[in-house]
Formats: sequence, C-alpha cells, structure tokens
Amino acid sequence: MAPRFVTDPDLTEELVAELVECWTEVSNAGGAVGFVPPVTAAEVRELALPTFARCGPDGPDHLVAGFDETGRLACWLVLADAGSRLRAHWRWVLRVMVHPKHQGAGYGARLMRAAEEAARGLGIEALHLTVRGGTGTEGFYARFGYTEVGRIPGAIRLVPGDDRDEIYMVLGL
Repeated sequence: MAPRFVTDPDLTEELVAELVECWTEVSNAGGAVGFVPPVTAAEVRELALPTFARCGPDGPDHLVAGFDETGRLACWLVLADAGSRLRAHWRWVLRVMVHPKHQGAGYGARLMRAAEEAARGLGIEALHLTVRGGTGTEGFYARFGYTEVGRIPGAIRLVPGDDRDEIYMVLGL
C-alpha cells in the first residue's frame, strides 16, 4: 500500500517522537542526515526540536511526512526557506529520510514526488539539495530530474581522514 503524504501535519508530541525515532534509526543505519553513527535519540532531539519549530503552514519551512498503512510515520523531509527575499522562489530539501523498515519499497521515490507536489502548491519554482559524496545518493536524485550544479571537495568531515565532497543539486519545477 502506498504511503499517505501530509504537508505540515500537526506536530503532536507523538509525531515528534516518531520523527526523532526515524531520524535516529536512519542515522544509525548509515543515512547521511546530519549525524555520524552511533547517535542517540537525545542527540537527535536537540537538533530536531529547532528544526520542527520552523515548520508549519505559517512557518518559513514545511514538513512533508509520509505515513504507512497503519498510520505510523514512514518517511519525511523538510522544505526549508532559503533565508532571503531574493531567494523566496526556491527551497532547500533537507533531512530526506525513509525509516529503515520501509527502505526498498519505493517510499523514497514517492516522498520526492510528494515534495515536488508540495513545493508547487507553495508556488516554489526550484528545489535545491546537497548530498554527501561517497554515498551514491546523487544517482537517486538524478532519477527525479535533479542536476548536479556544483561540488565542494572535502567539505564534509565525518572523522579526521574521512572527508567527503558536498554535492549541490537543483530541480526546476
């Protein structure tokens, strides 16, 4: 069954707990979403709460969440404001993640299409994102029309001696 997507769902305590749990599970499974494993839910929550505080119908950022057939969170991302009136026509795509128990079932593809639909509904003309080099995720995004527009060699340091490129990609809507 396909996930049900909601843009700017009500951020109840229960949903925030599911978002943090998903972020923790994805991070510890090796996902490139802001942490190097191992990470605890408490560490994720420190970054998550300010992230979610910016999201909502009246906020500058928008949460796009996908729910499985049981109503539990399966995947999510944030469409983040670019921080400038001169860039009001585009958004950053941040924290793209699919819970590990749903990976390989097409949730990621559906999430990216839901993000495009949400962005169009907001009047957005382009989506930008960055990926961590060495993960192969740029190929995933290219399947949805994202084009690499730049790369900063060694911009991301996972640990001393393990520096990765930061790859910039754009999708015109």
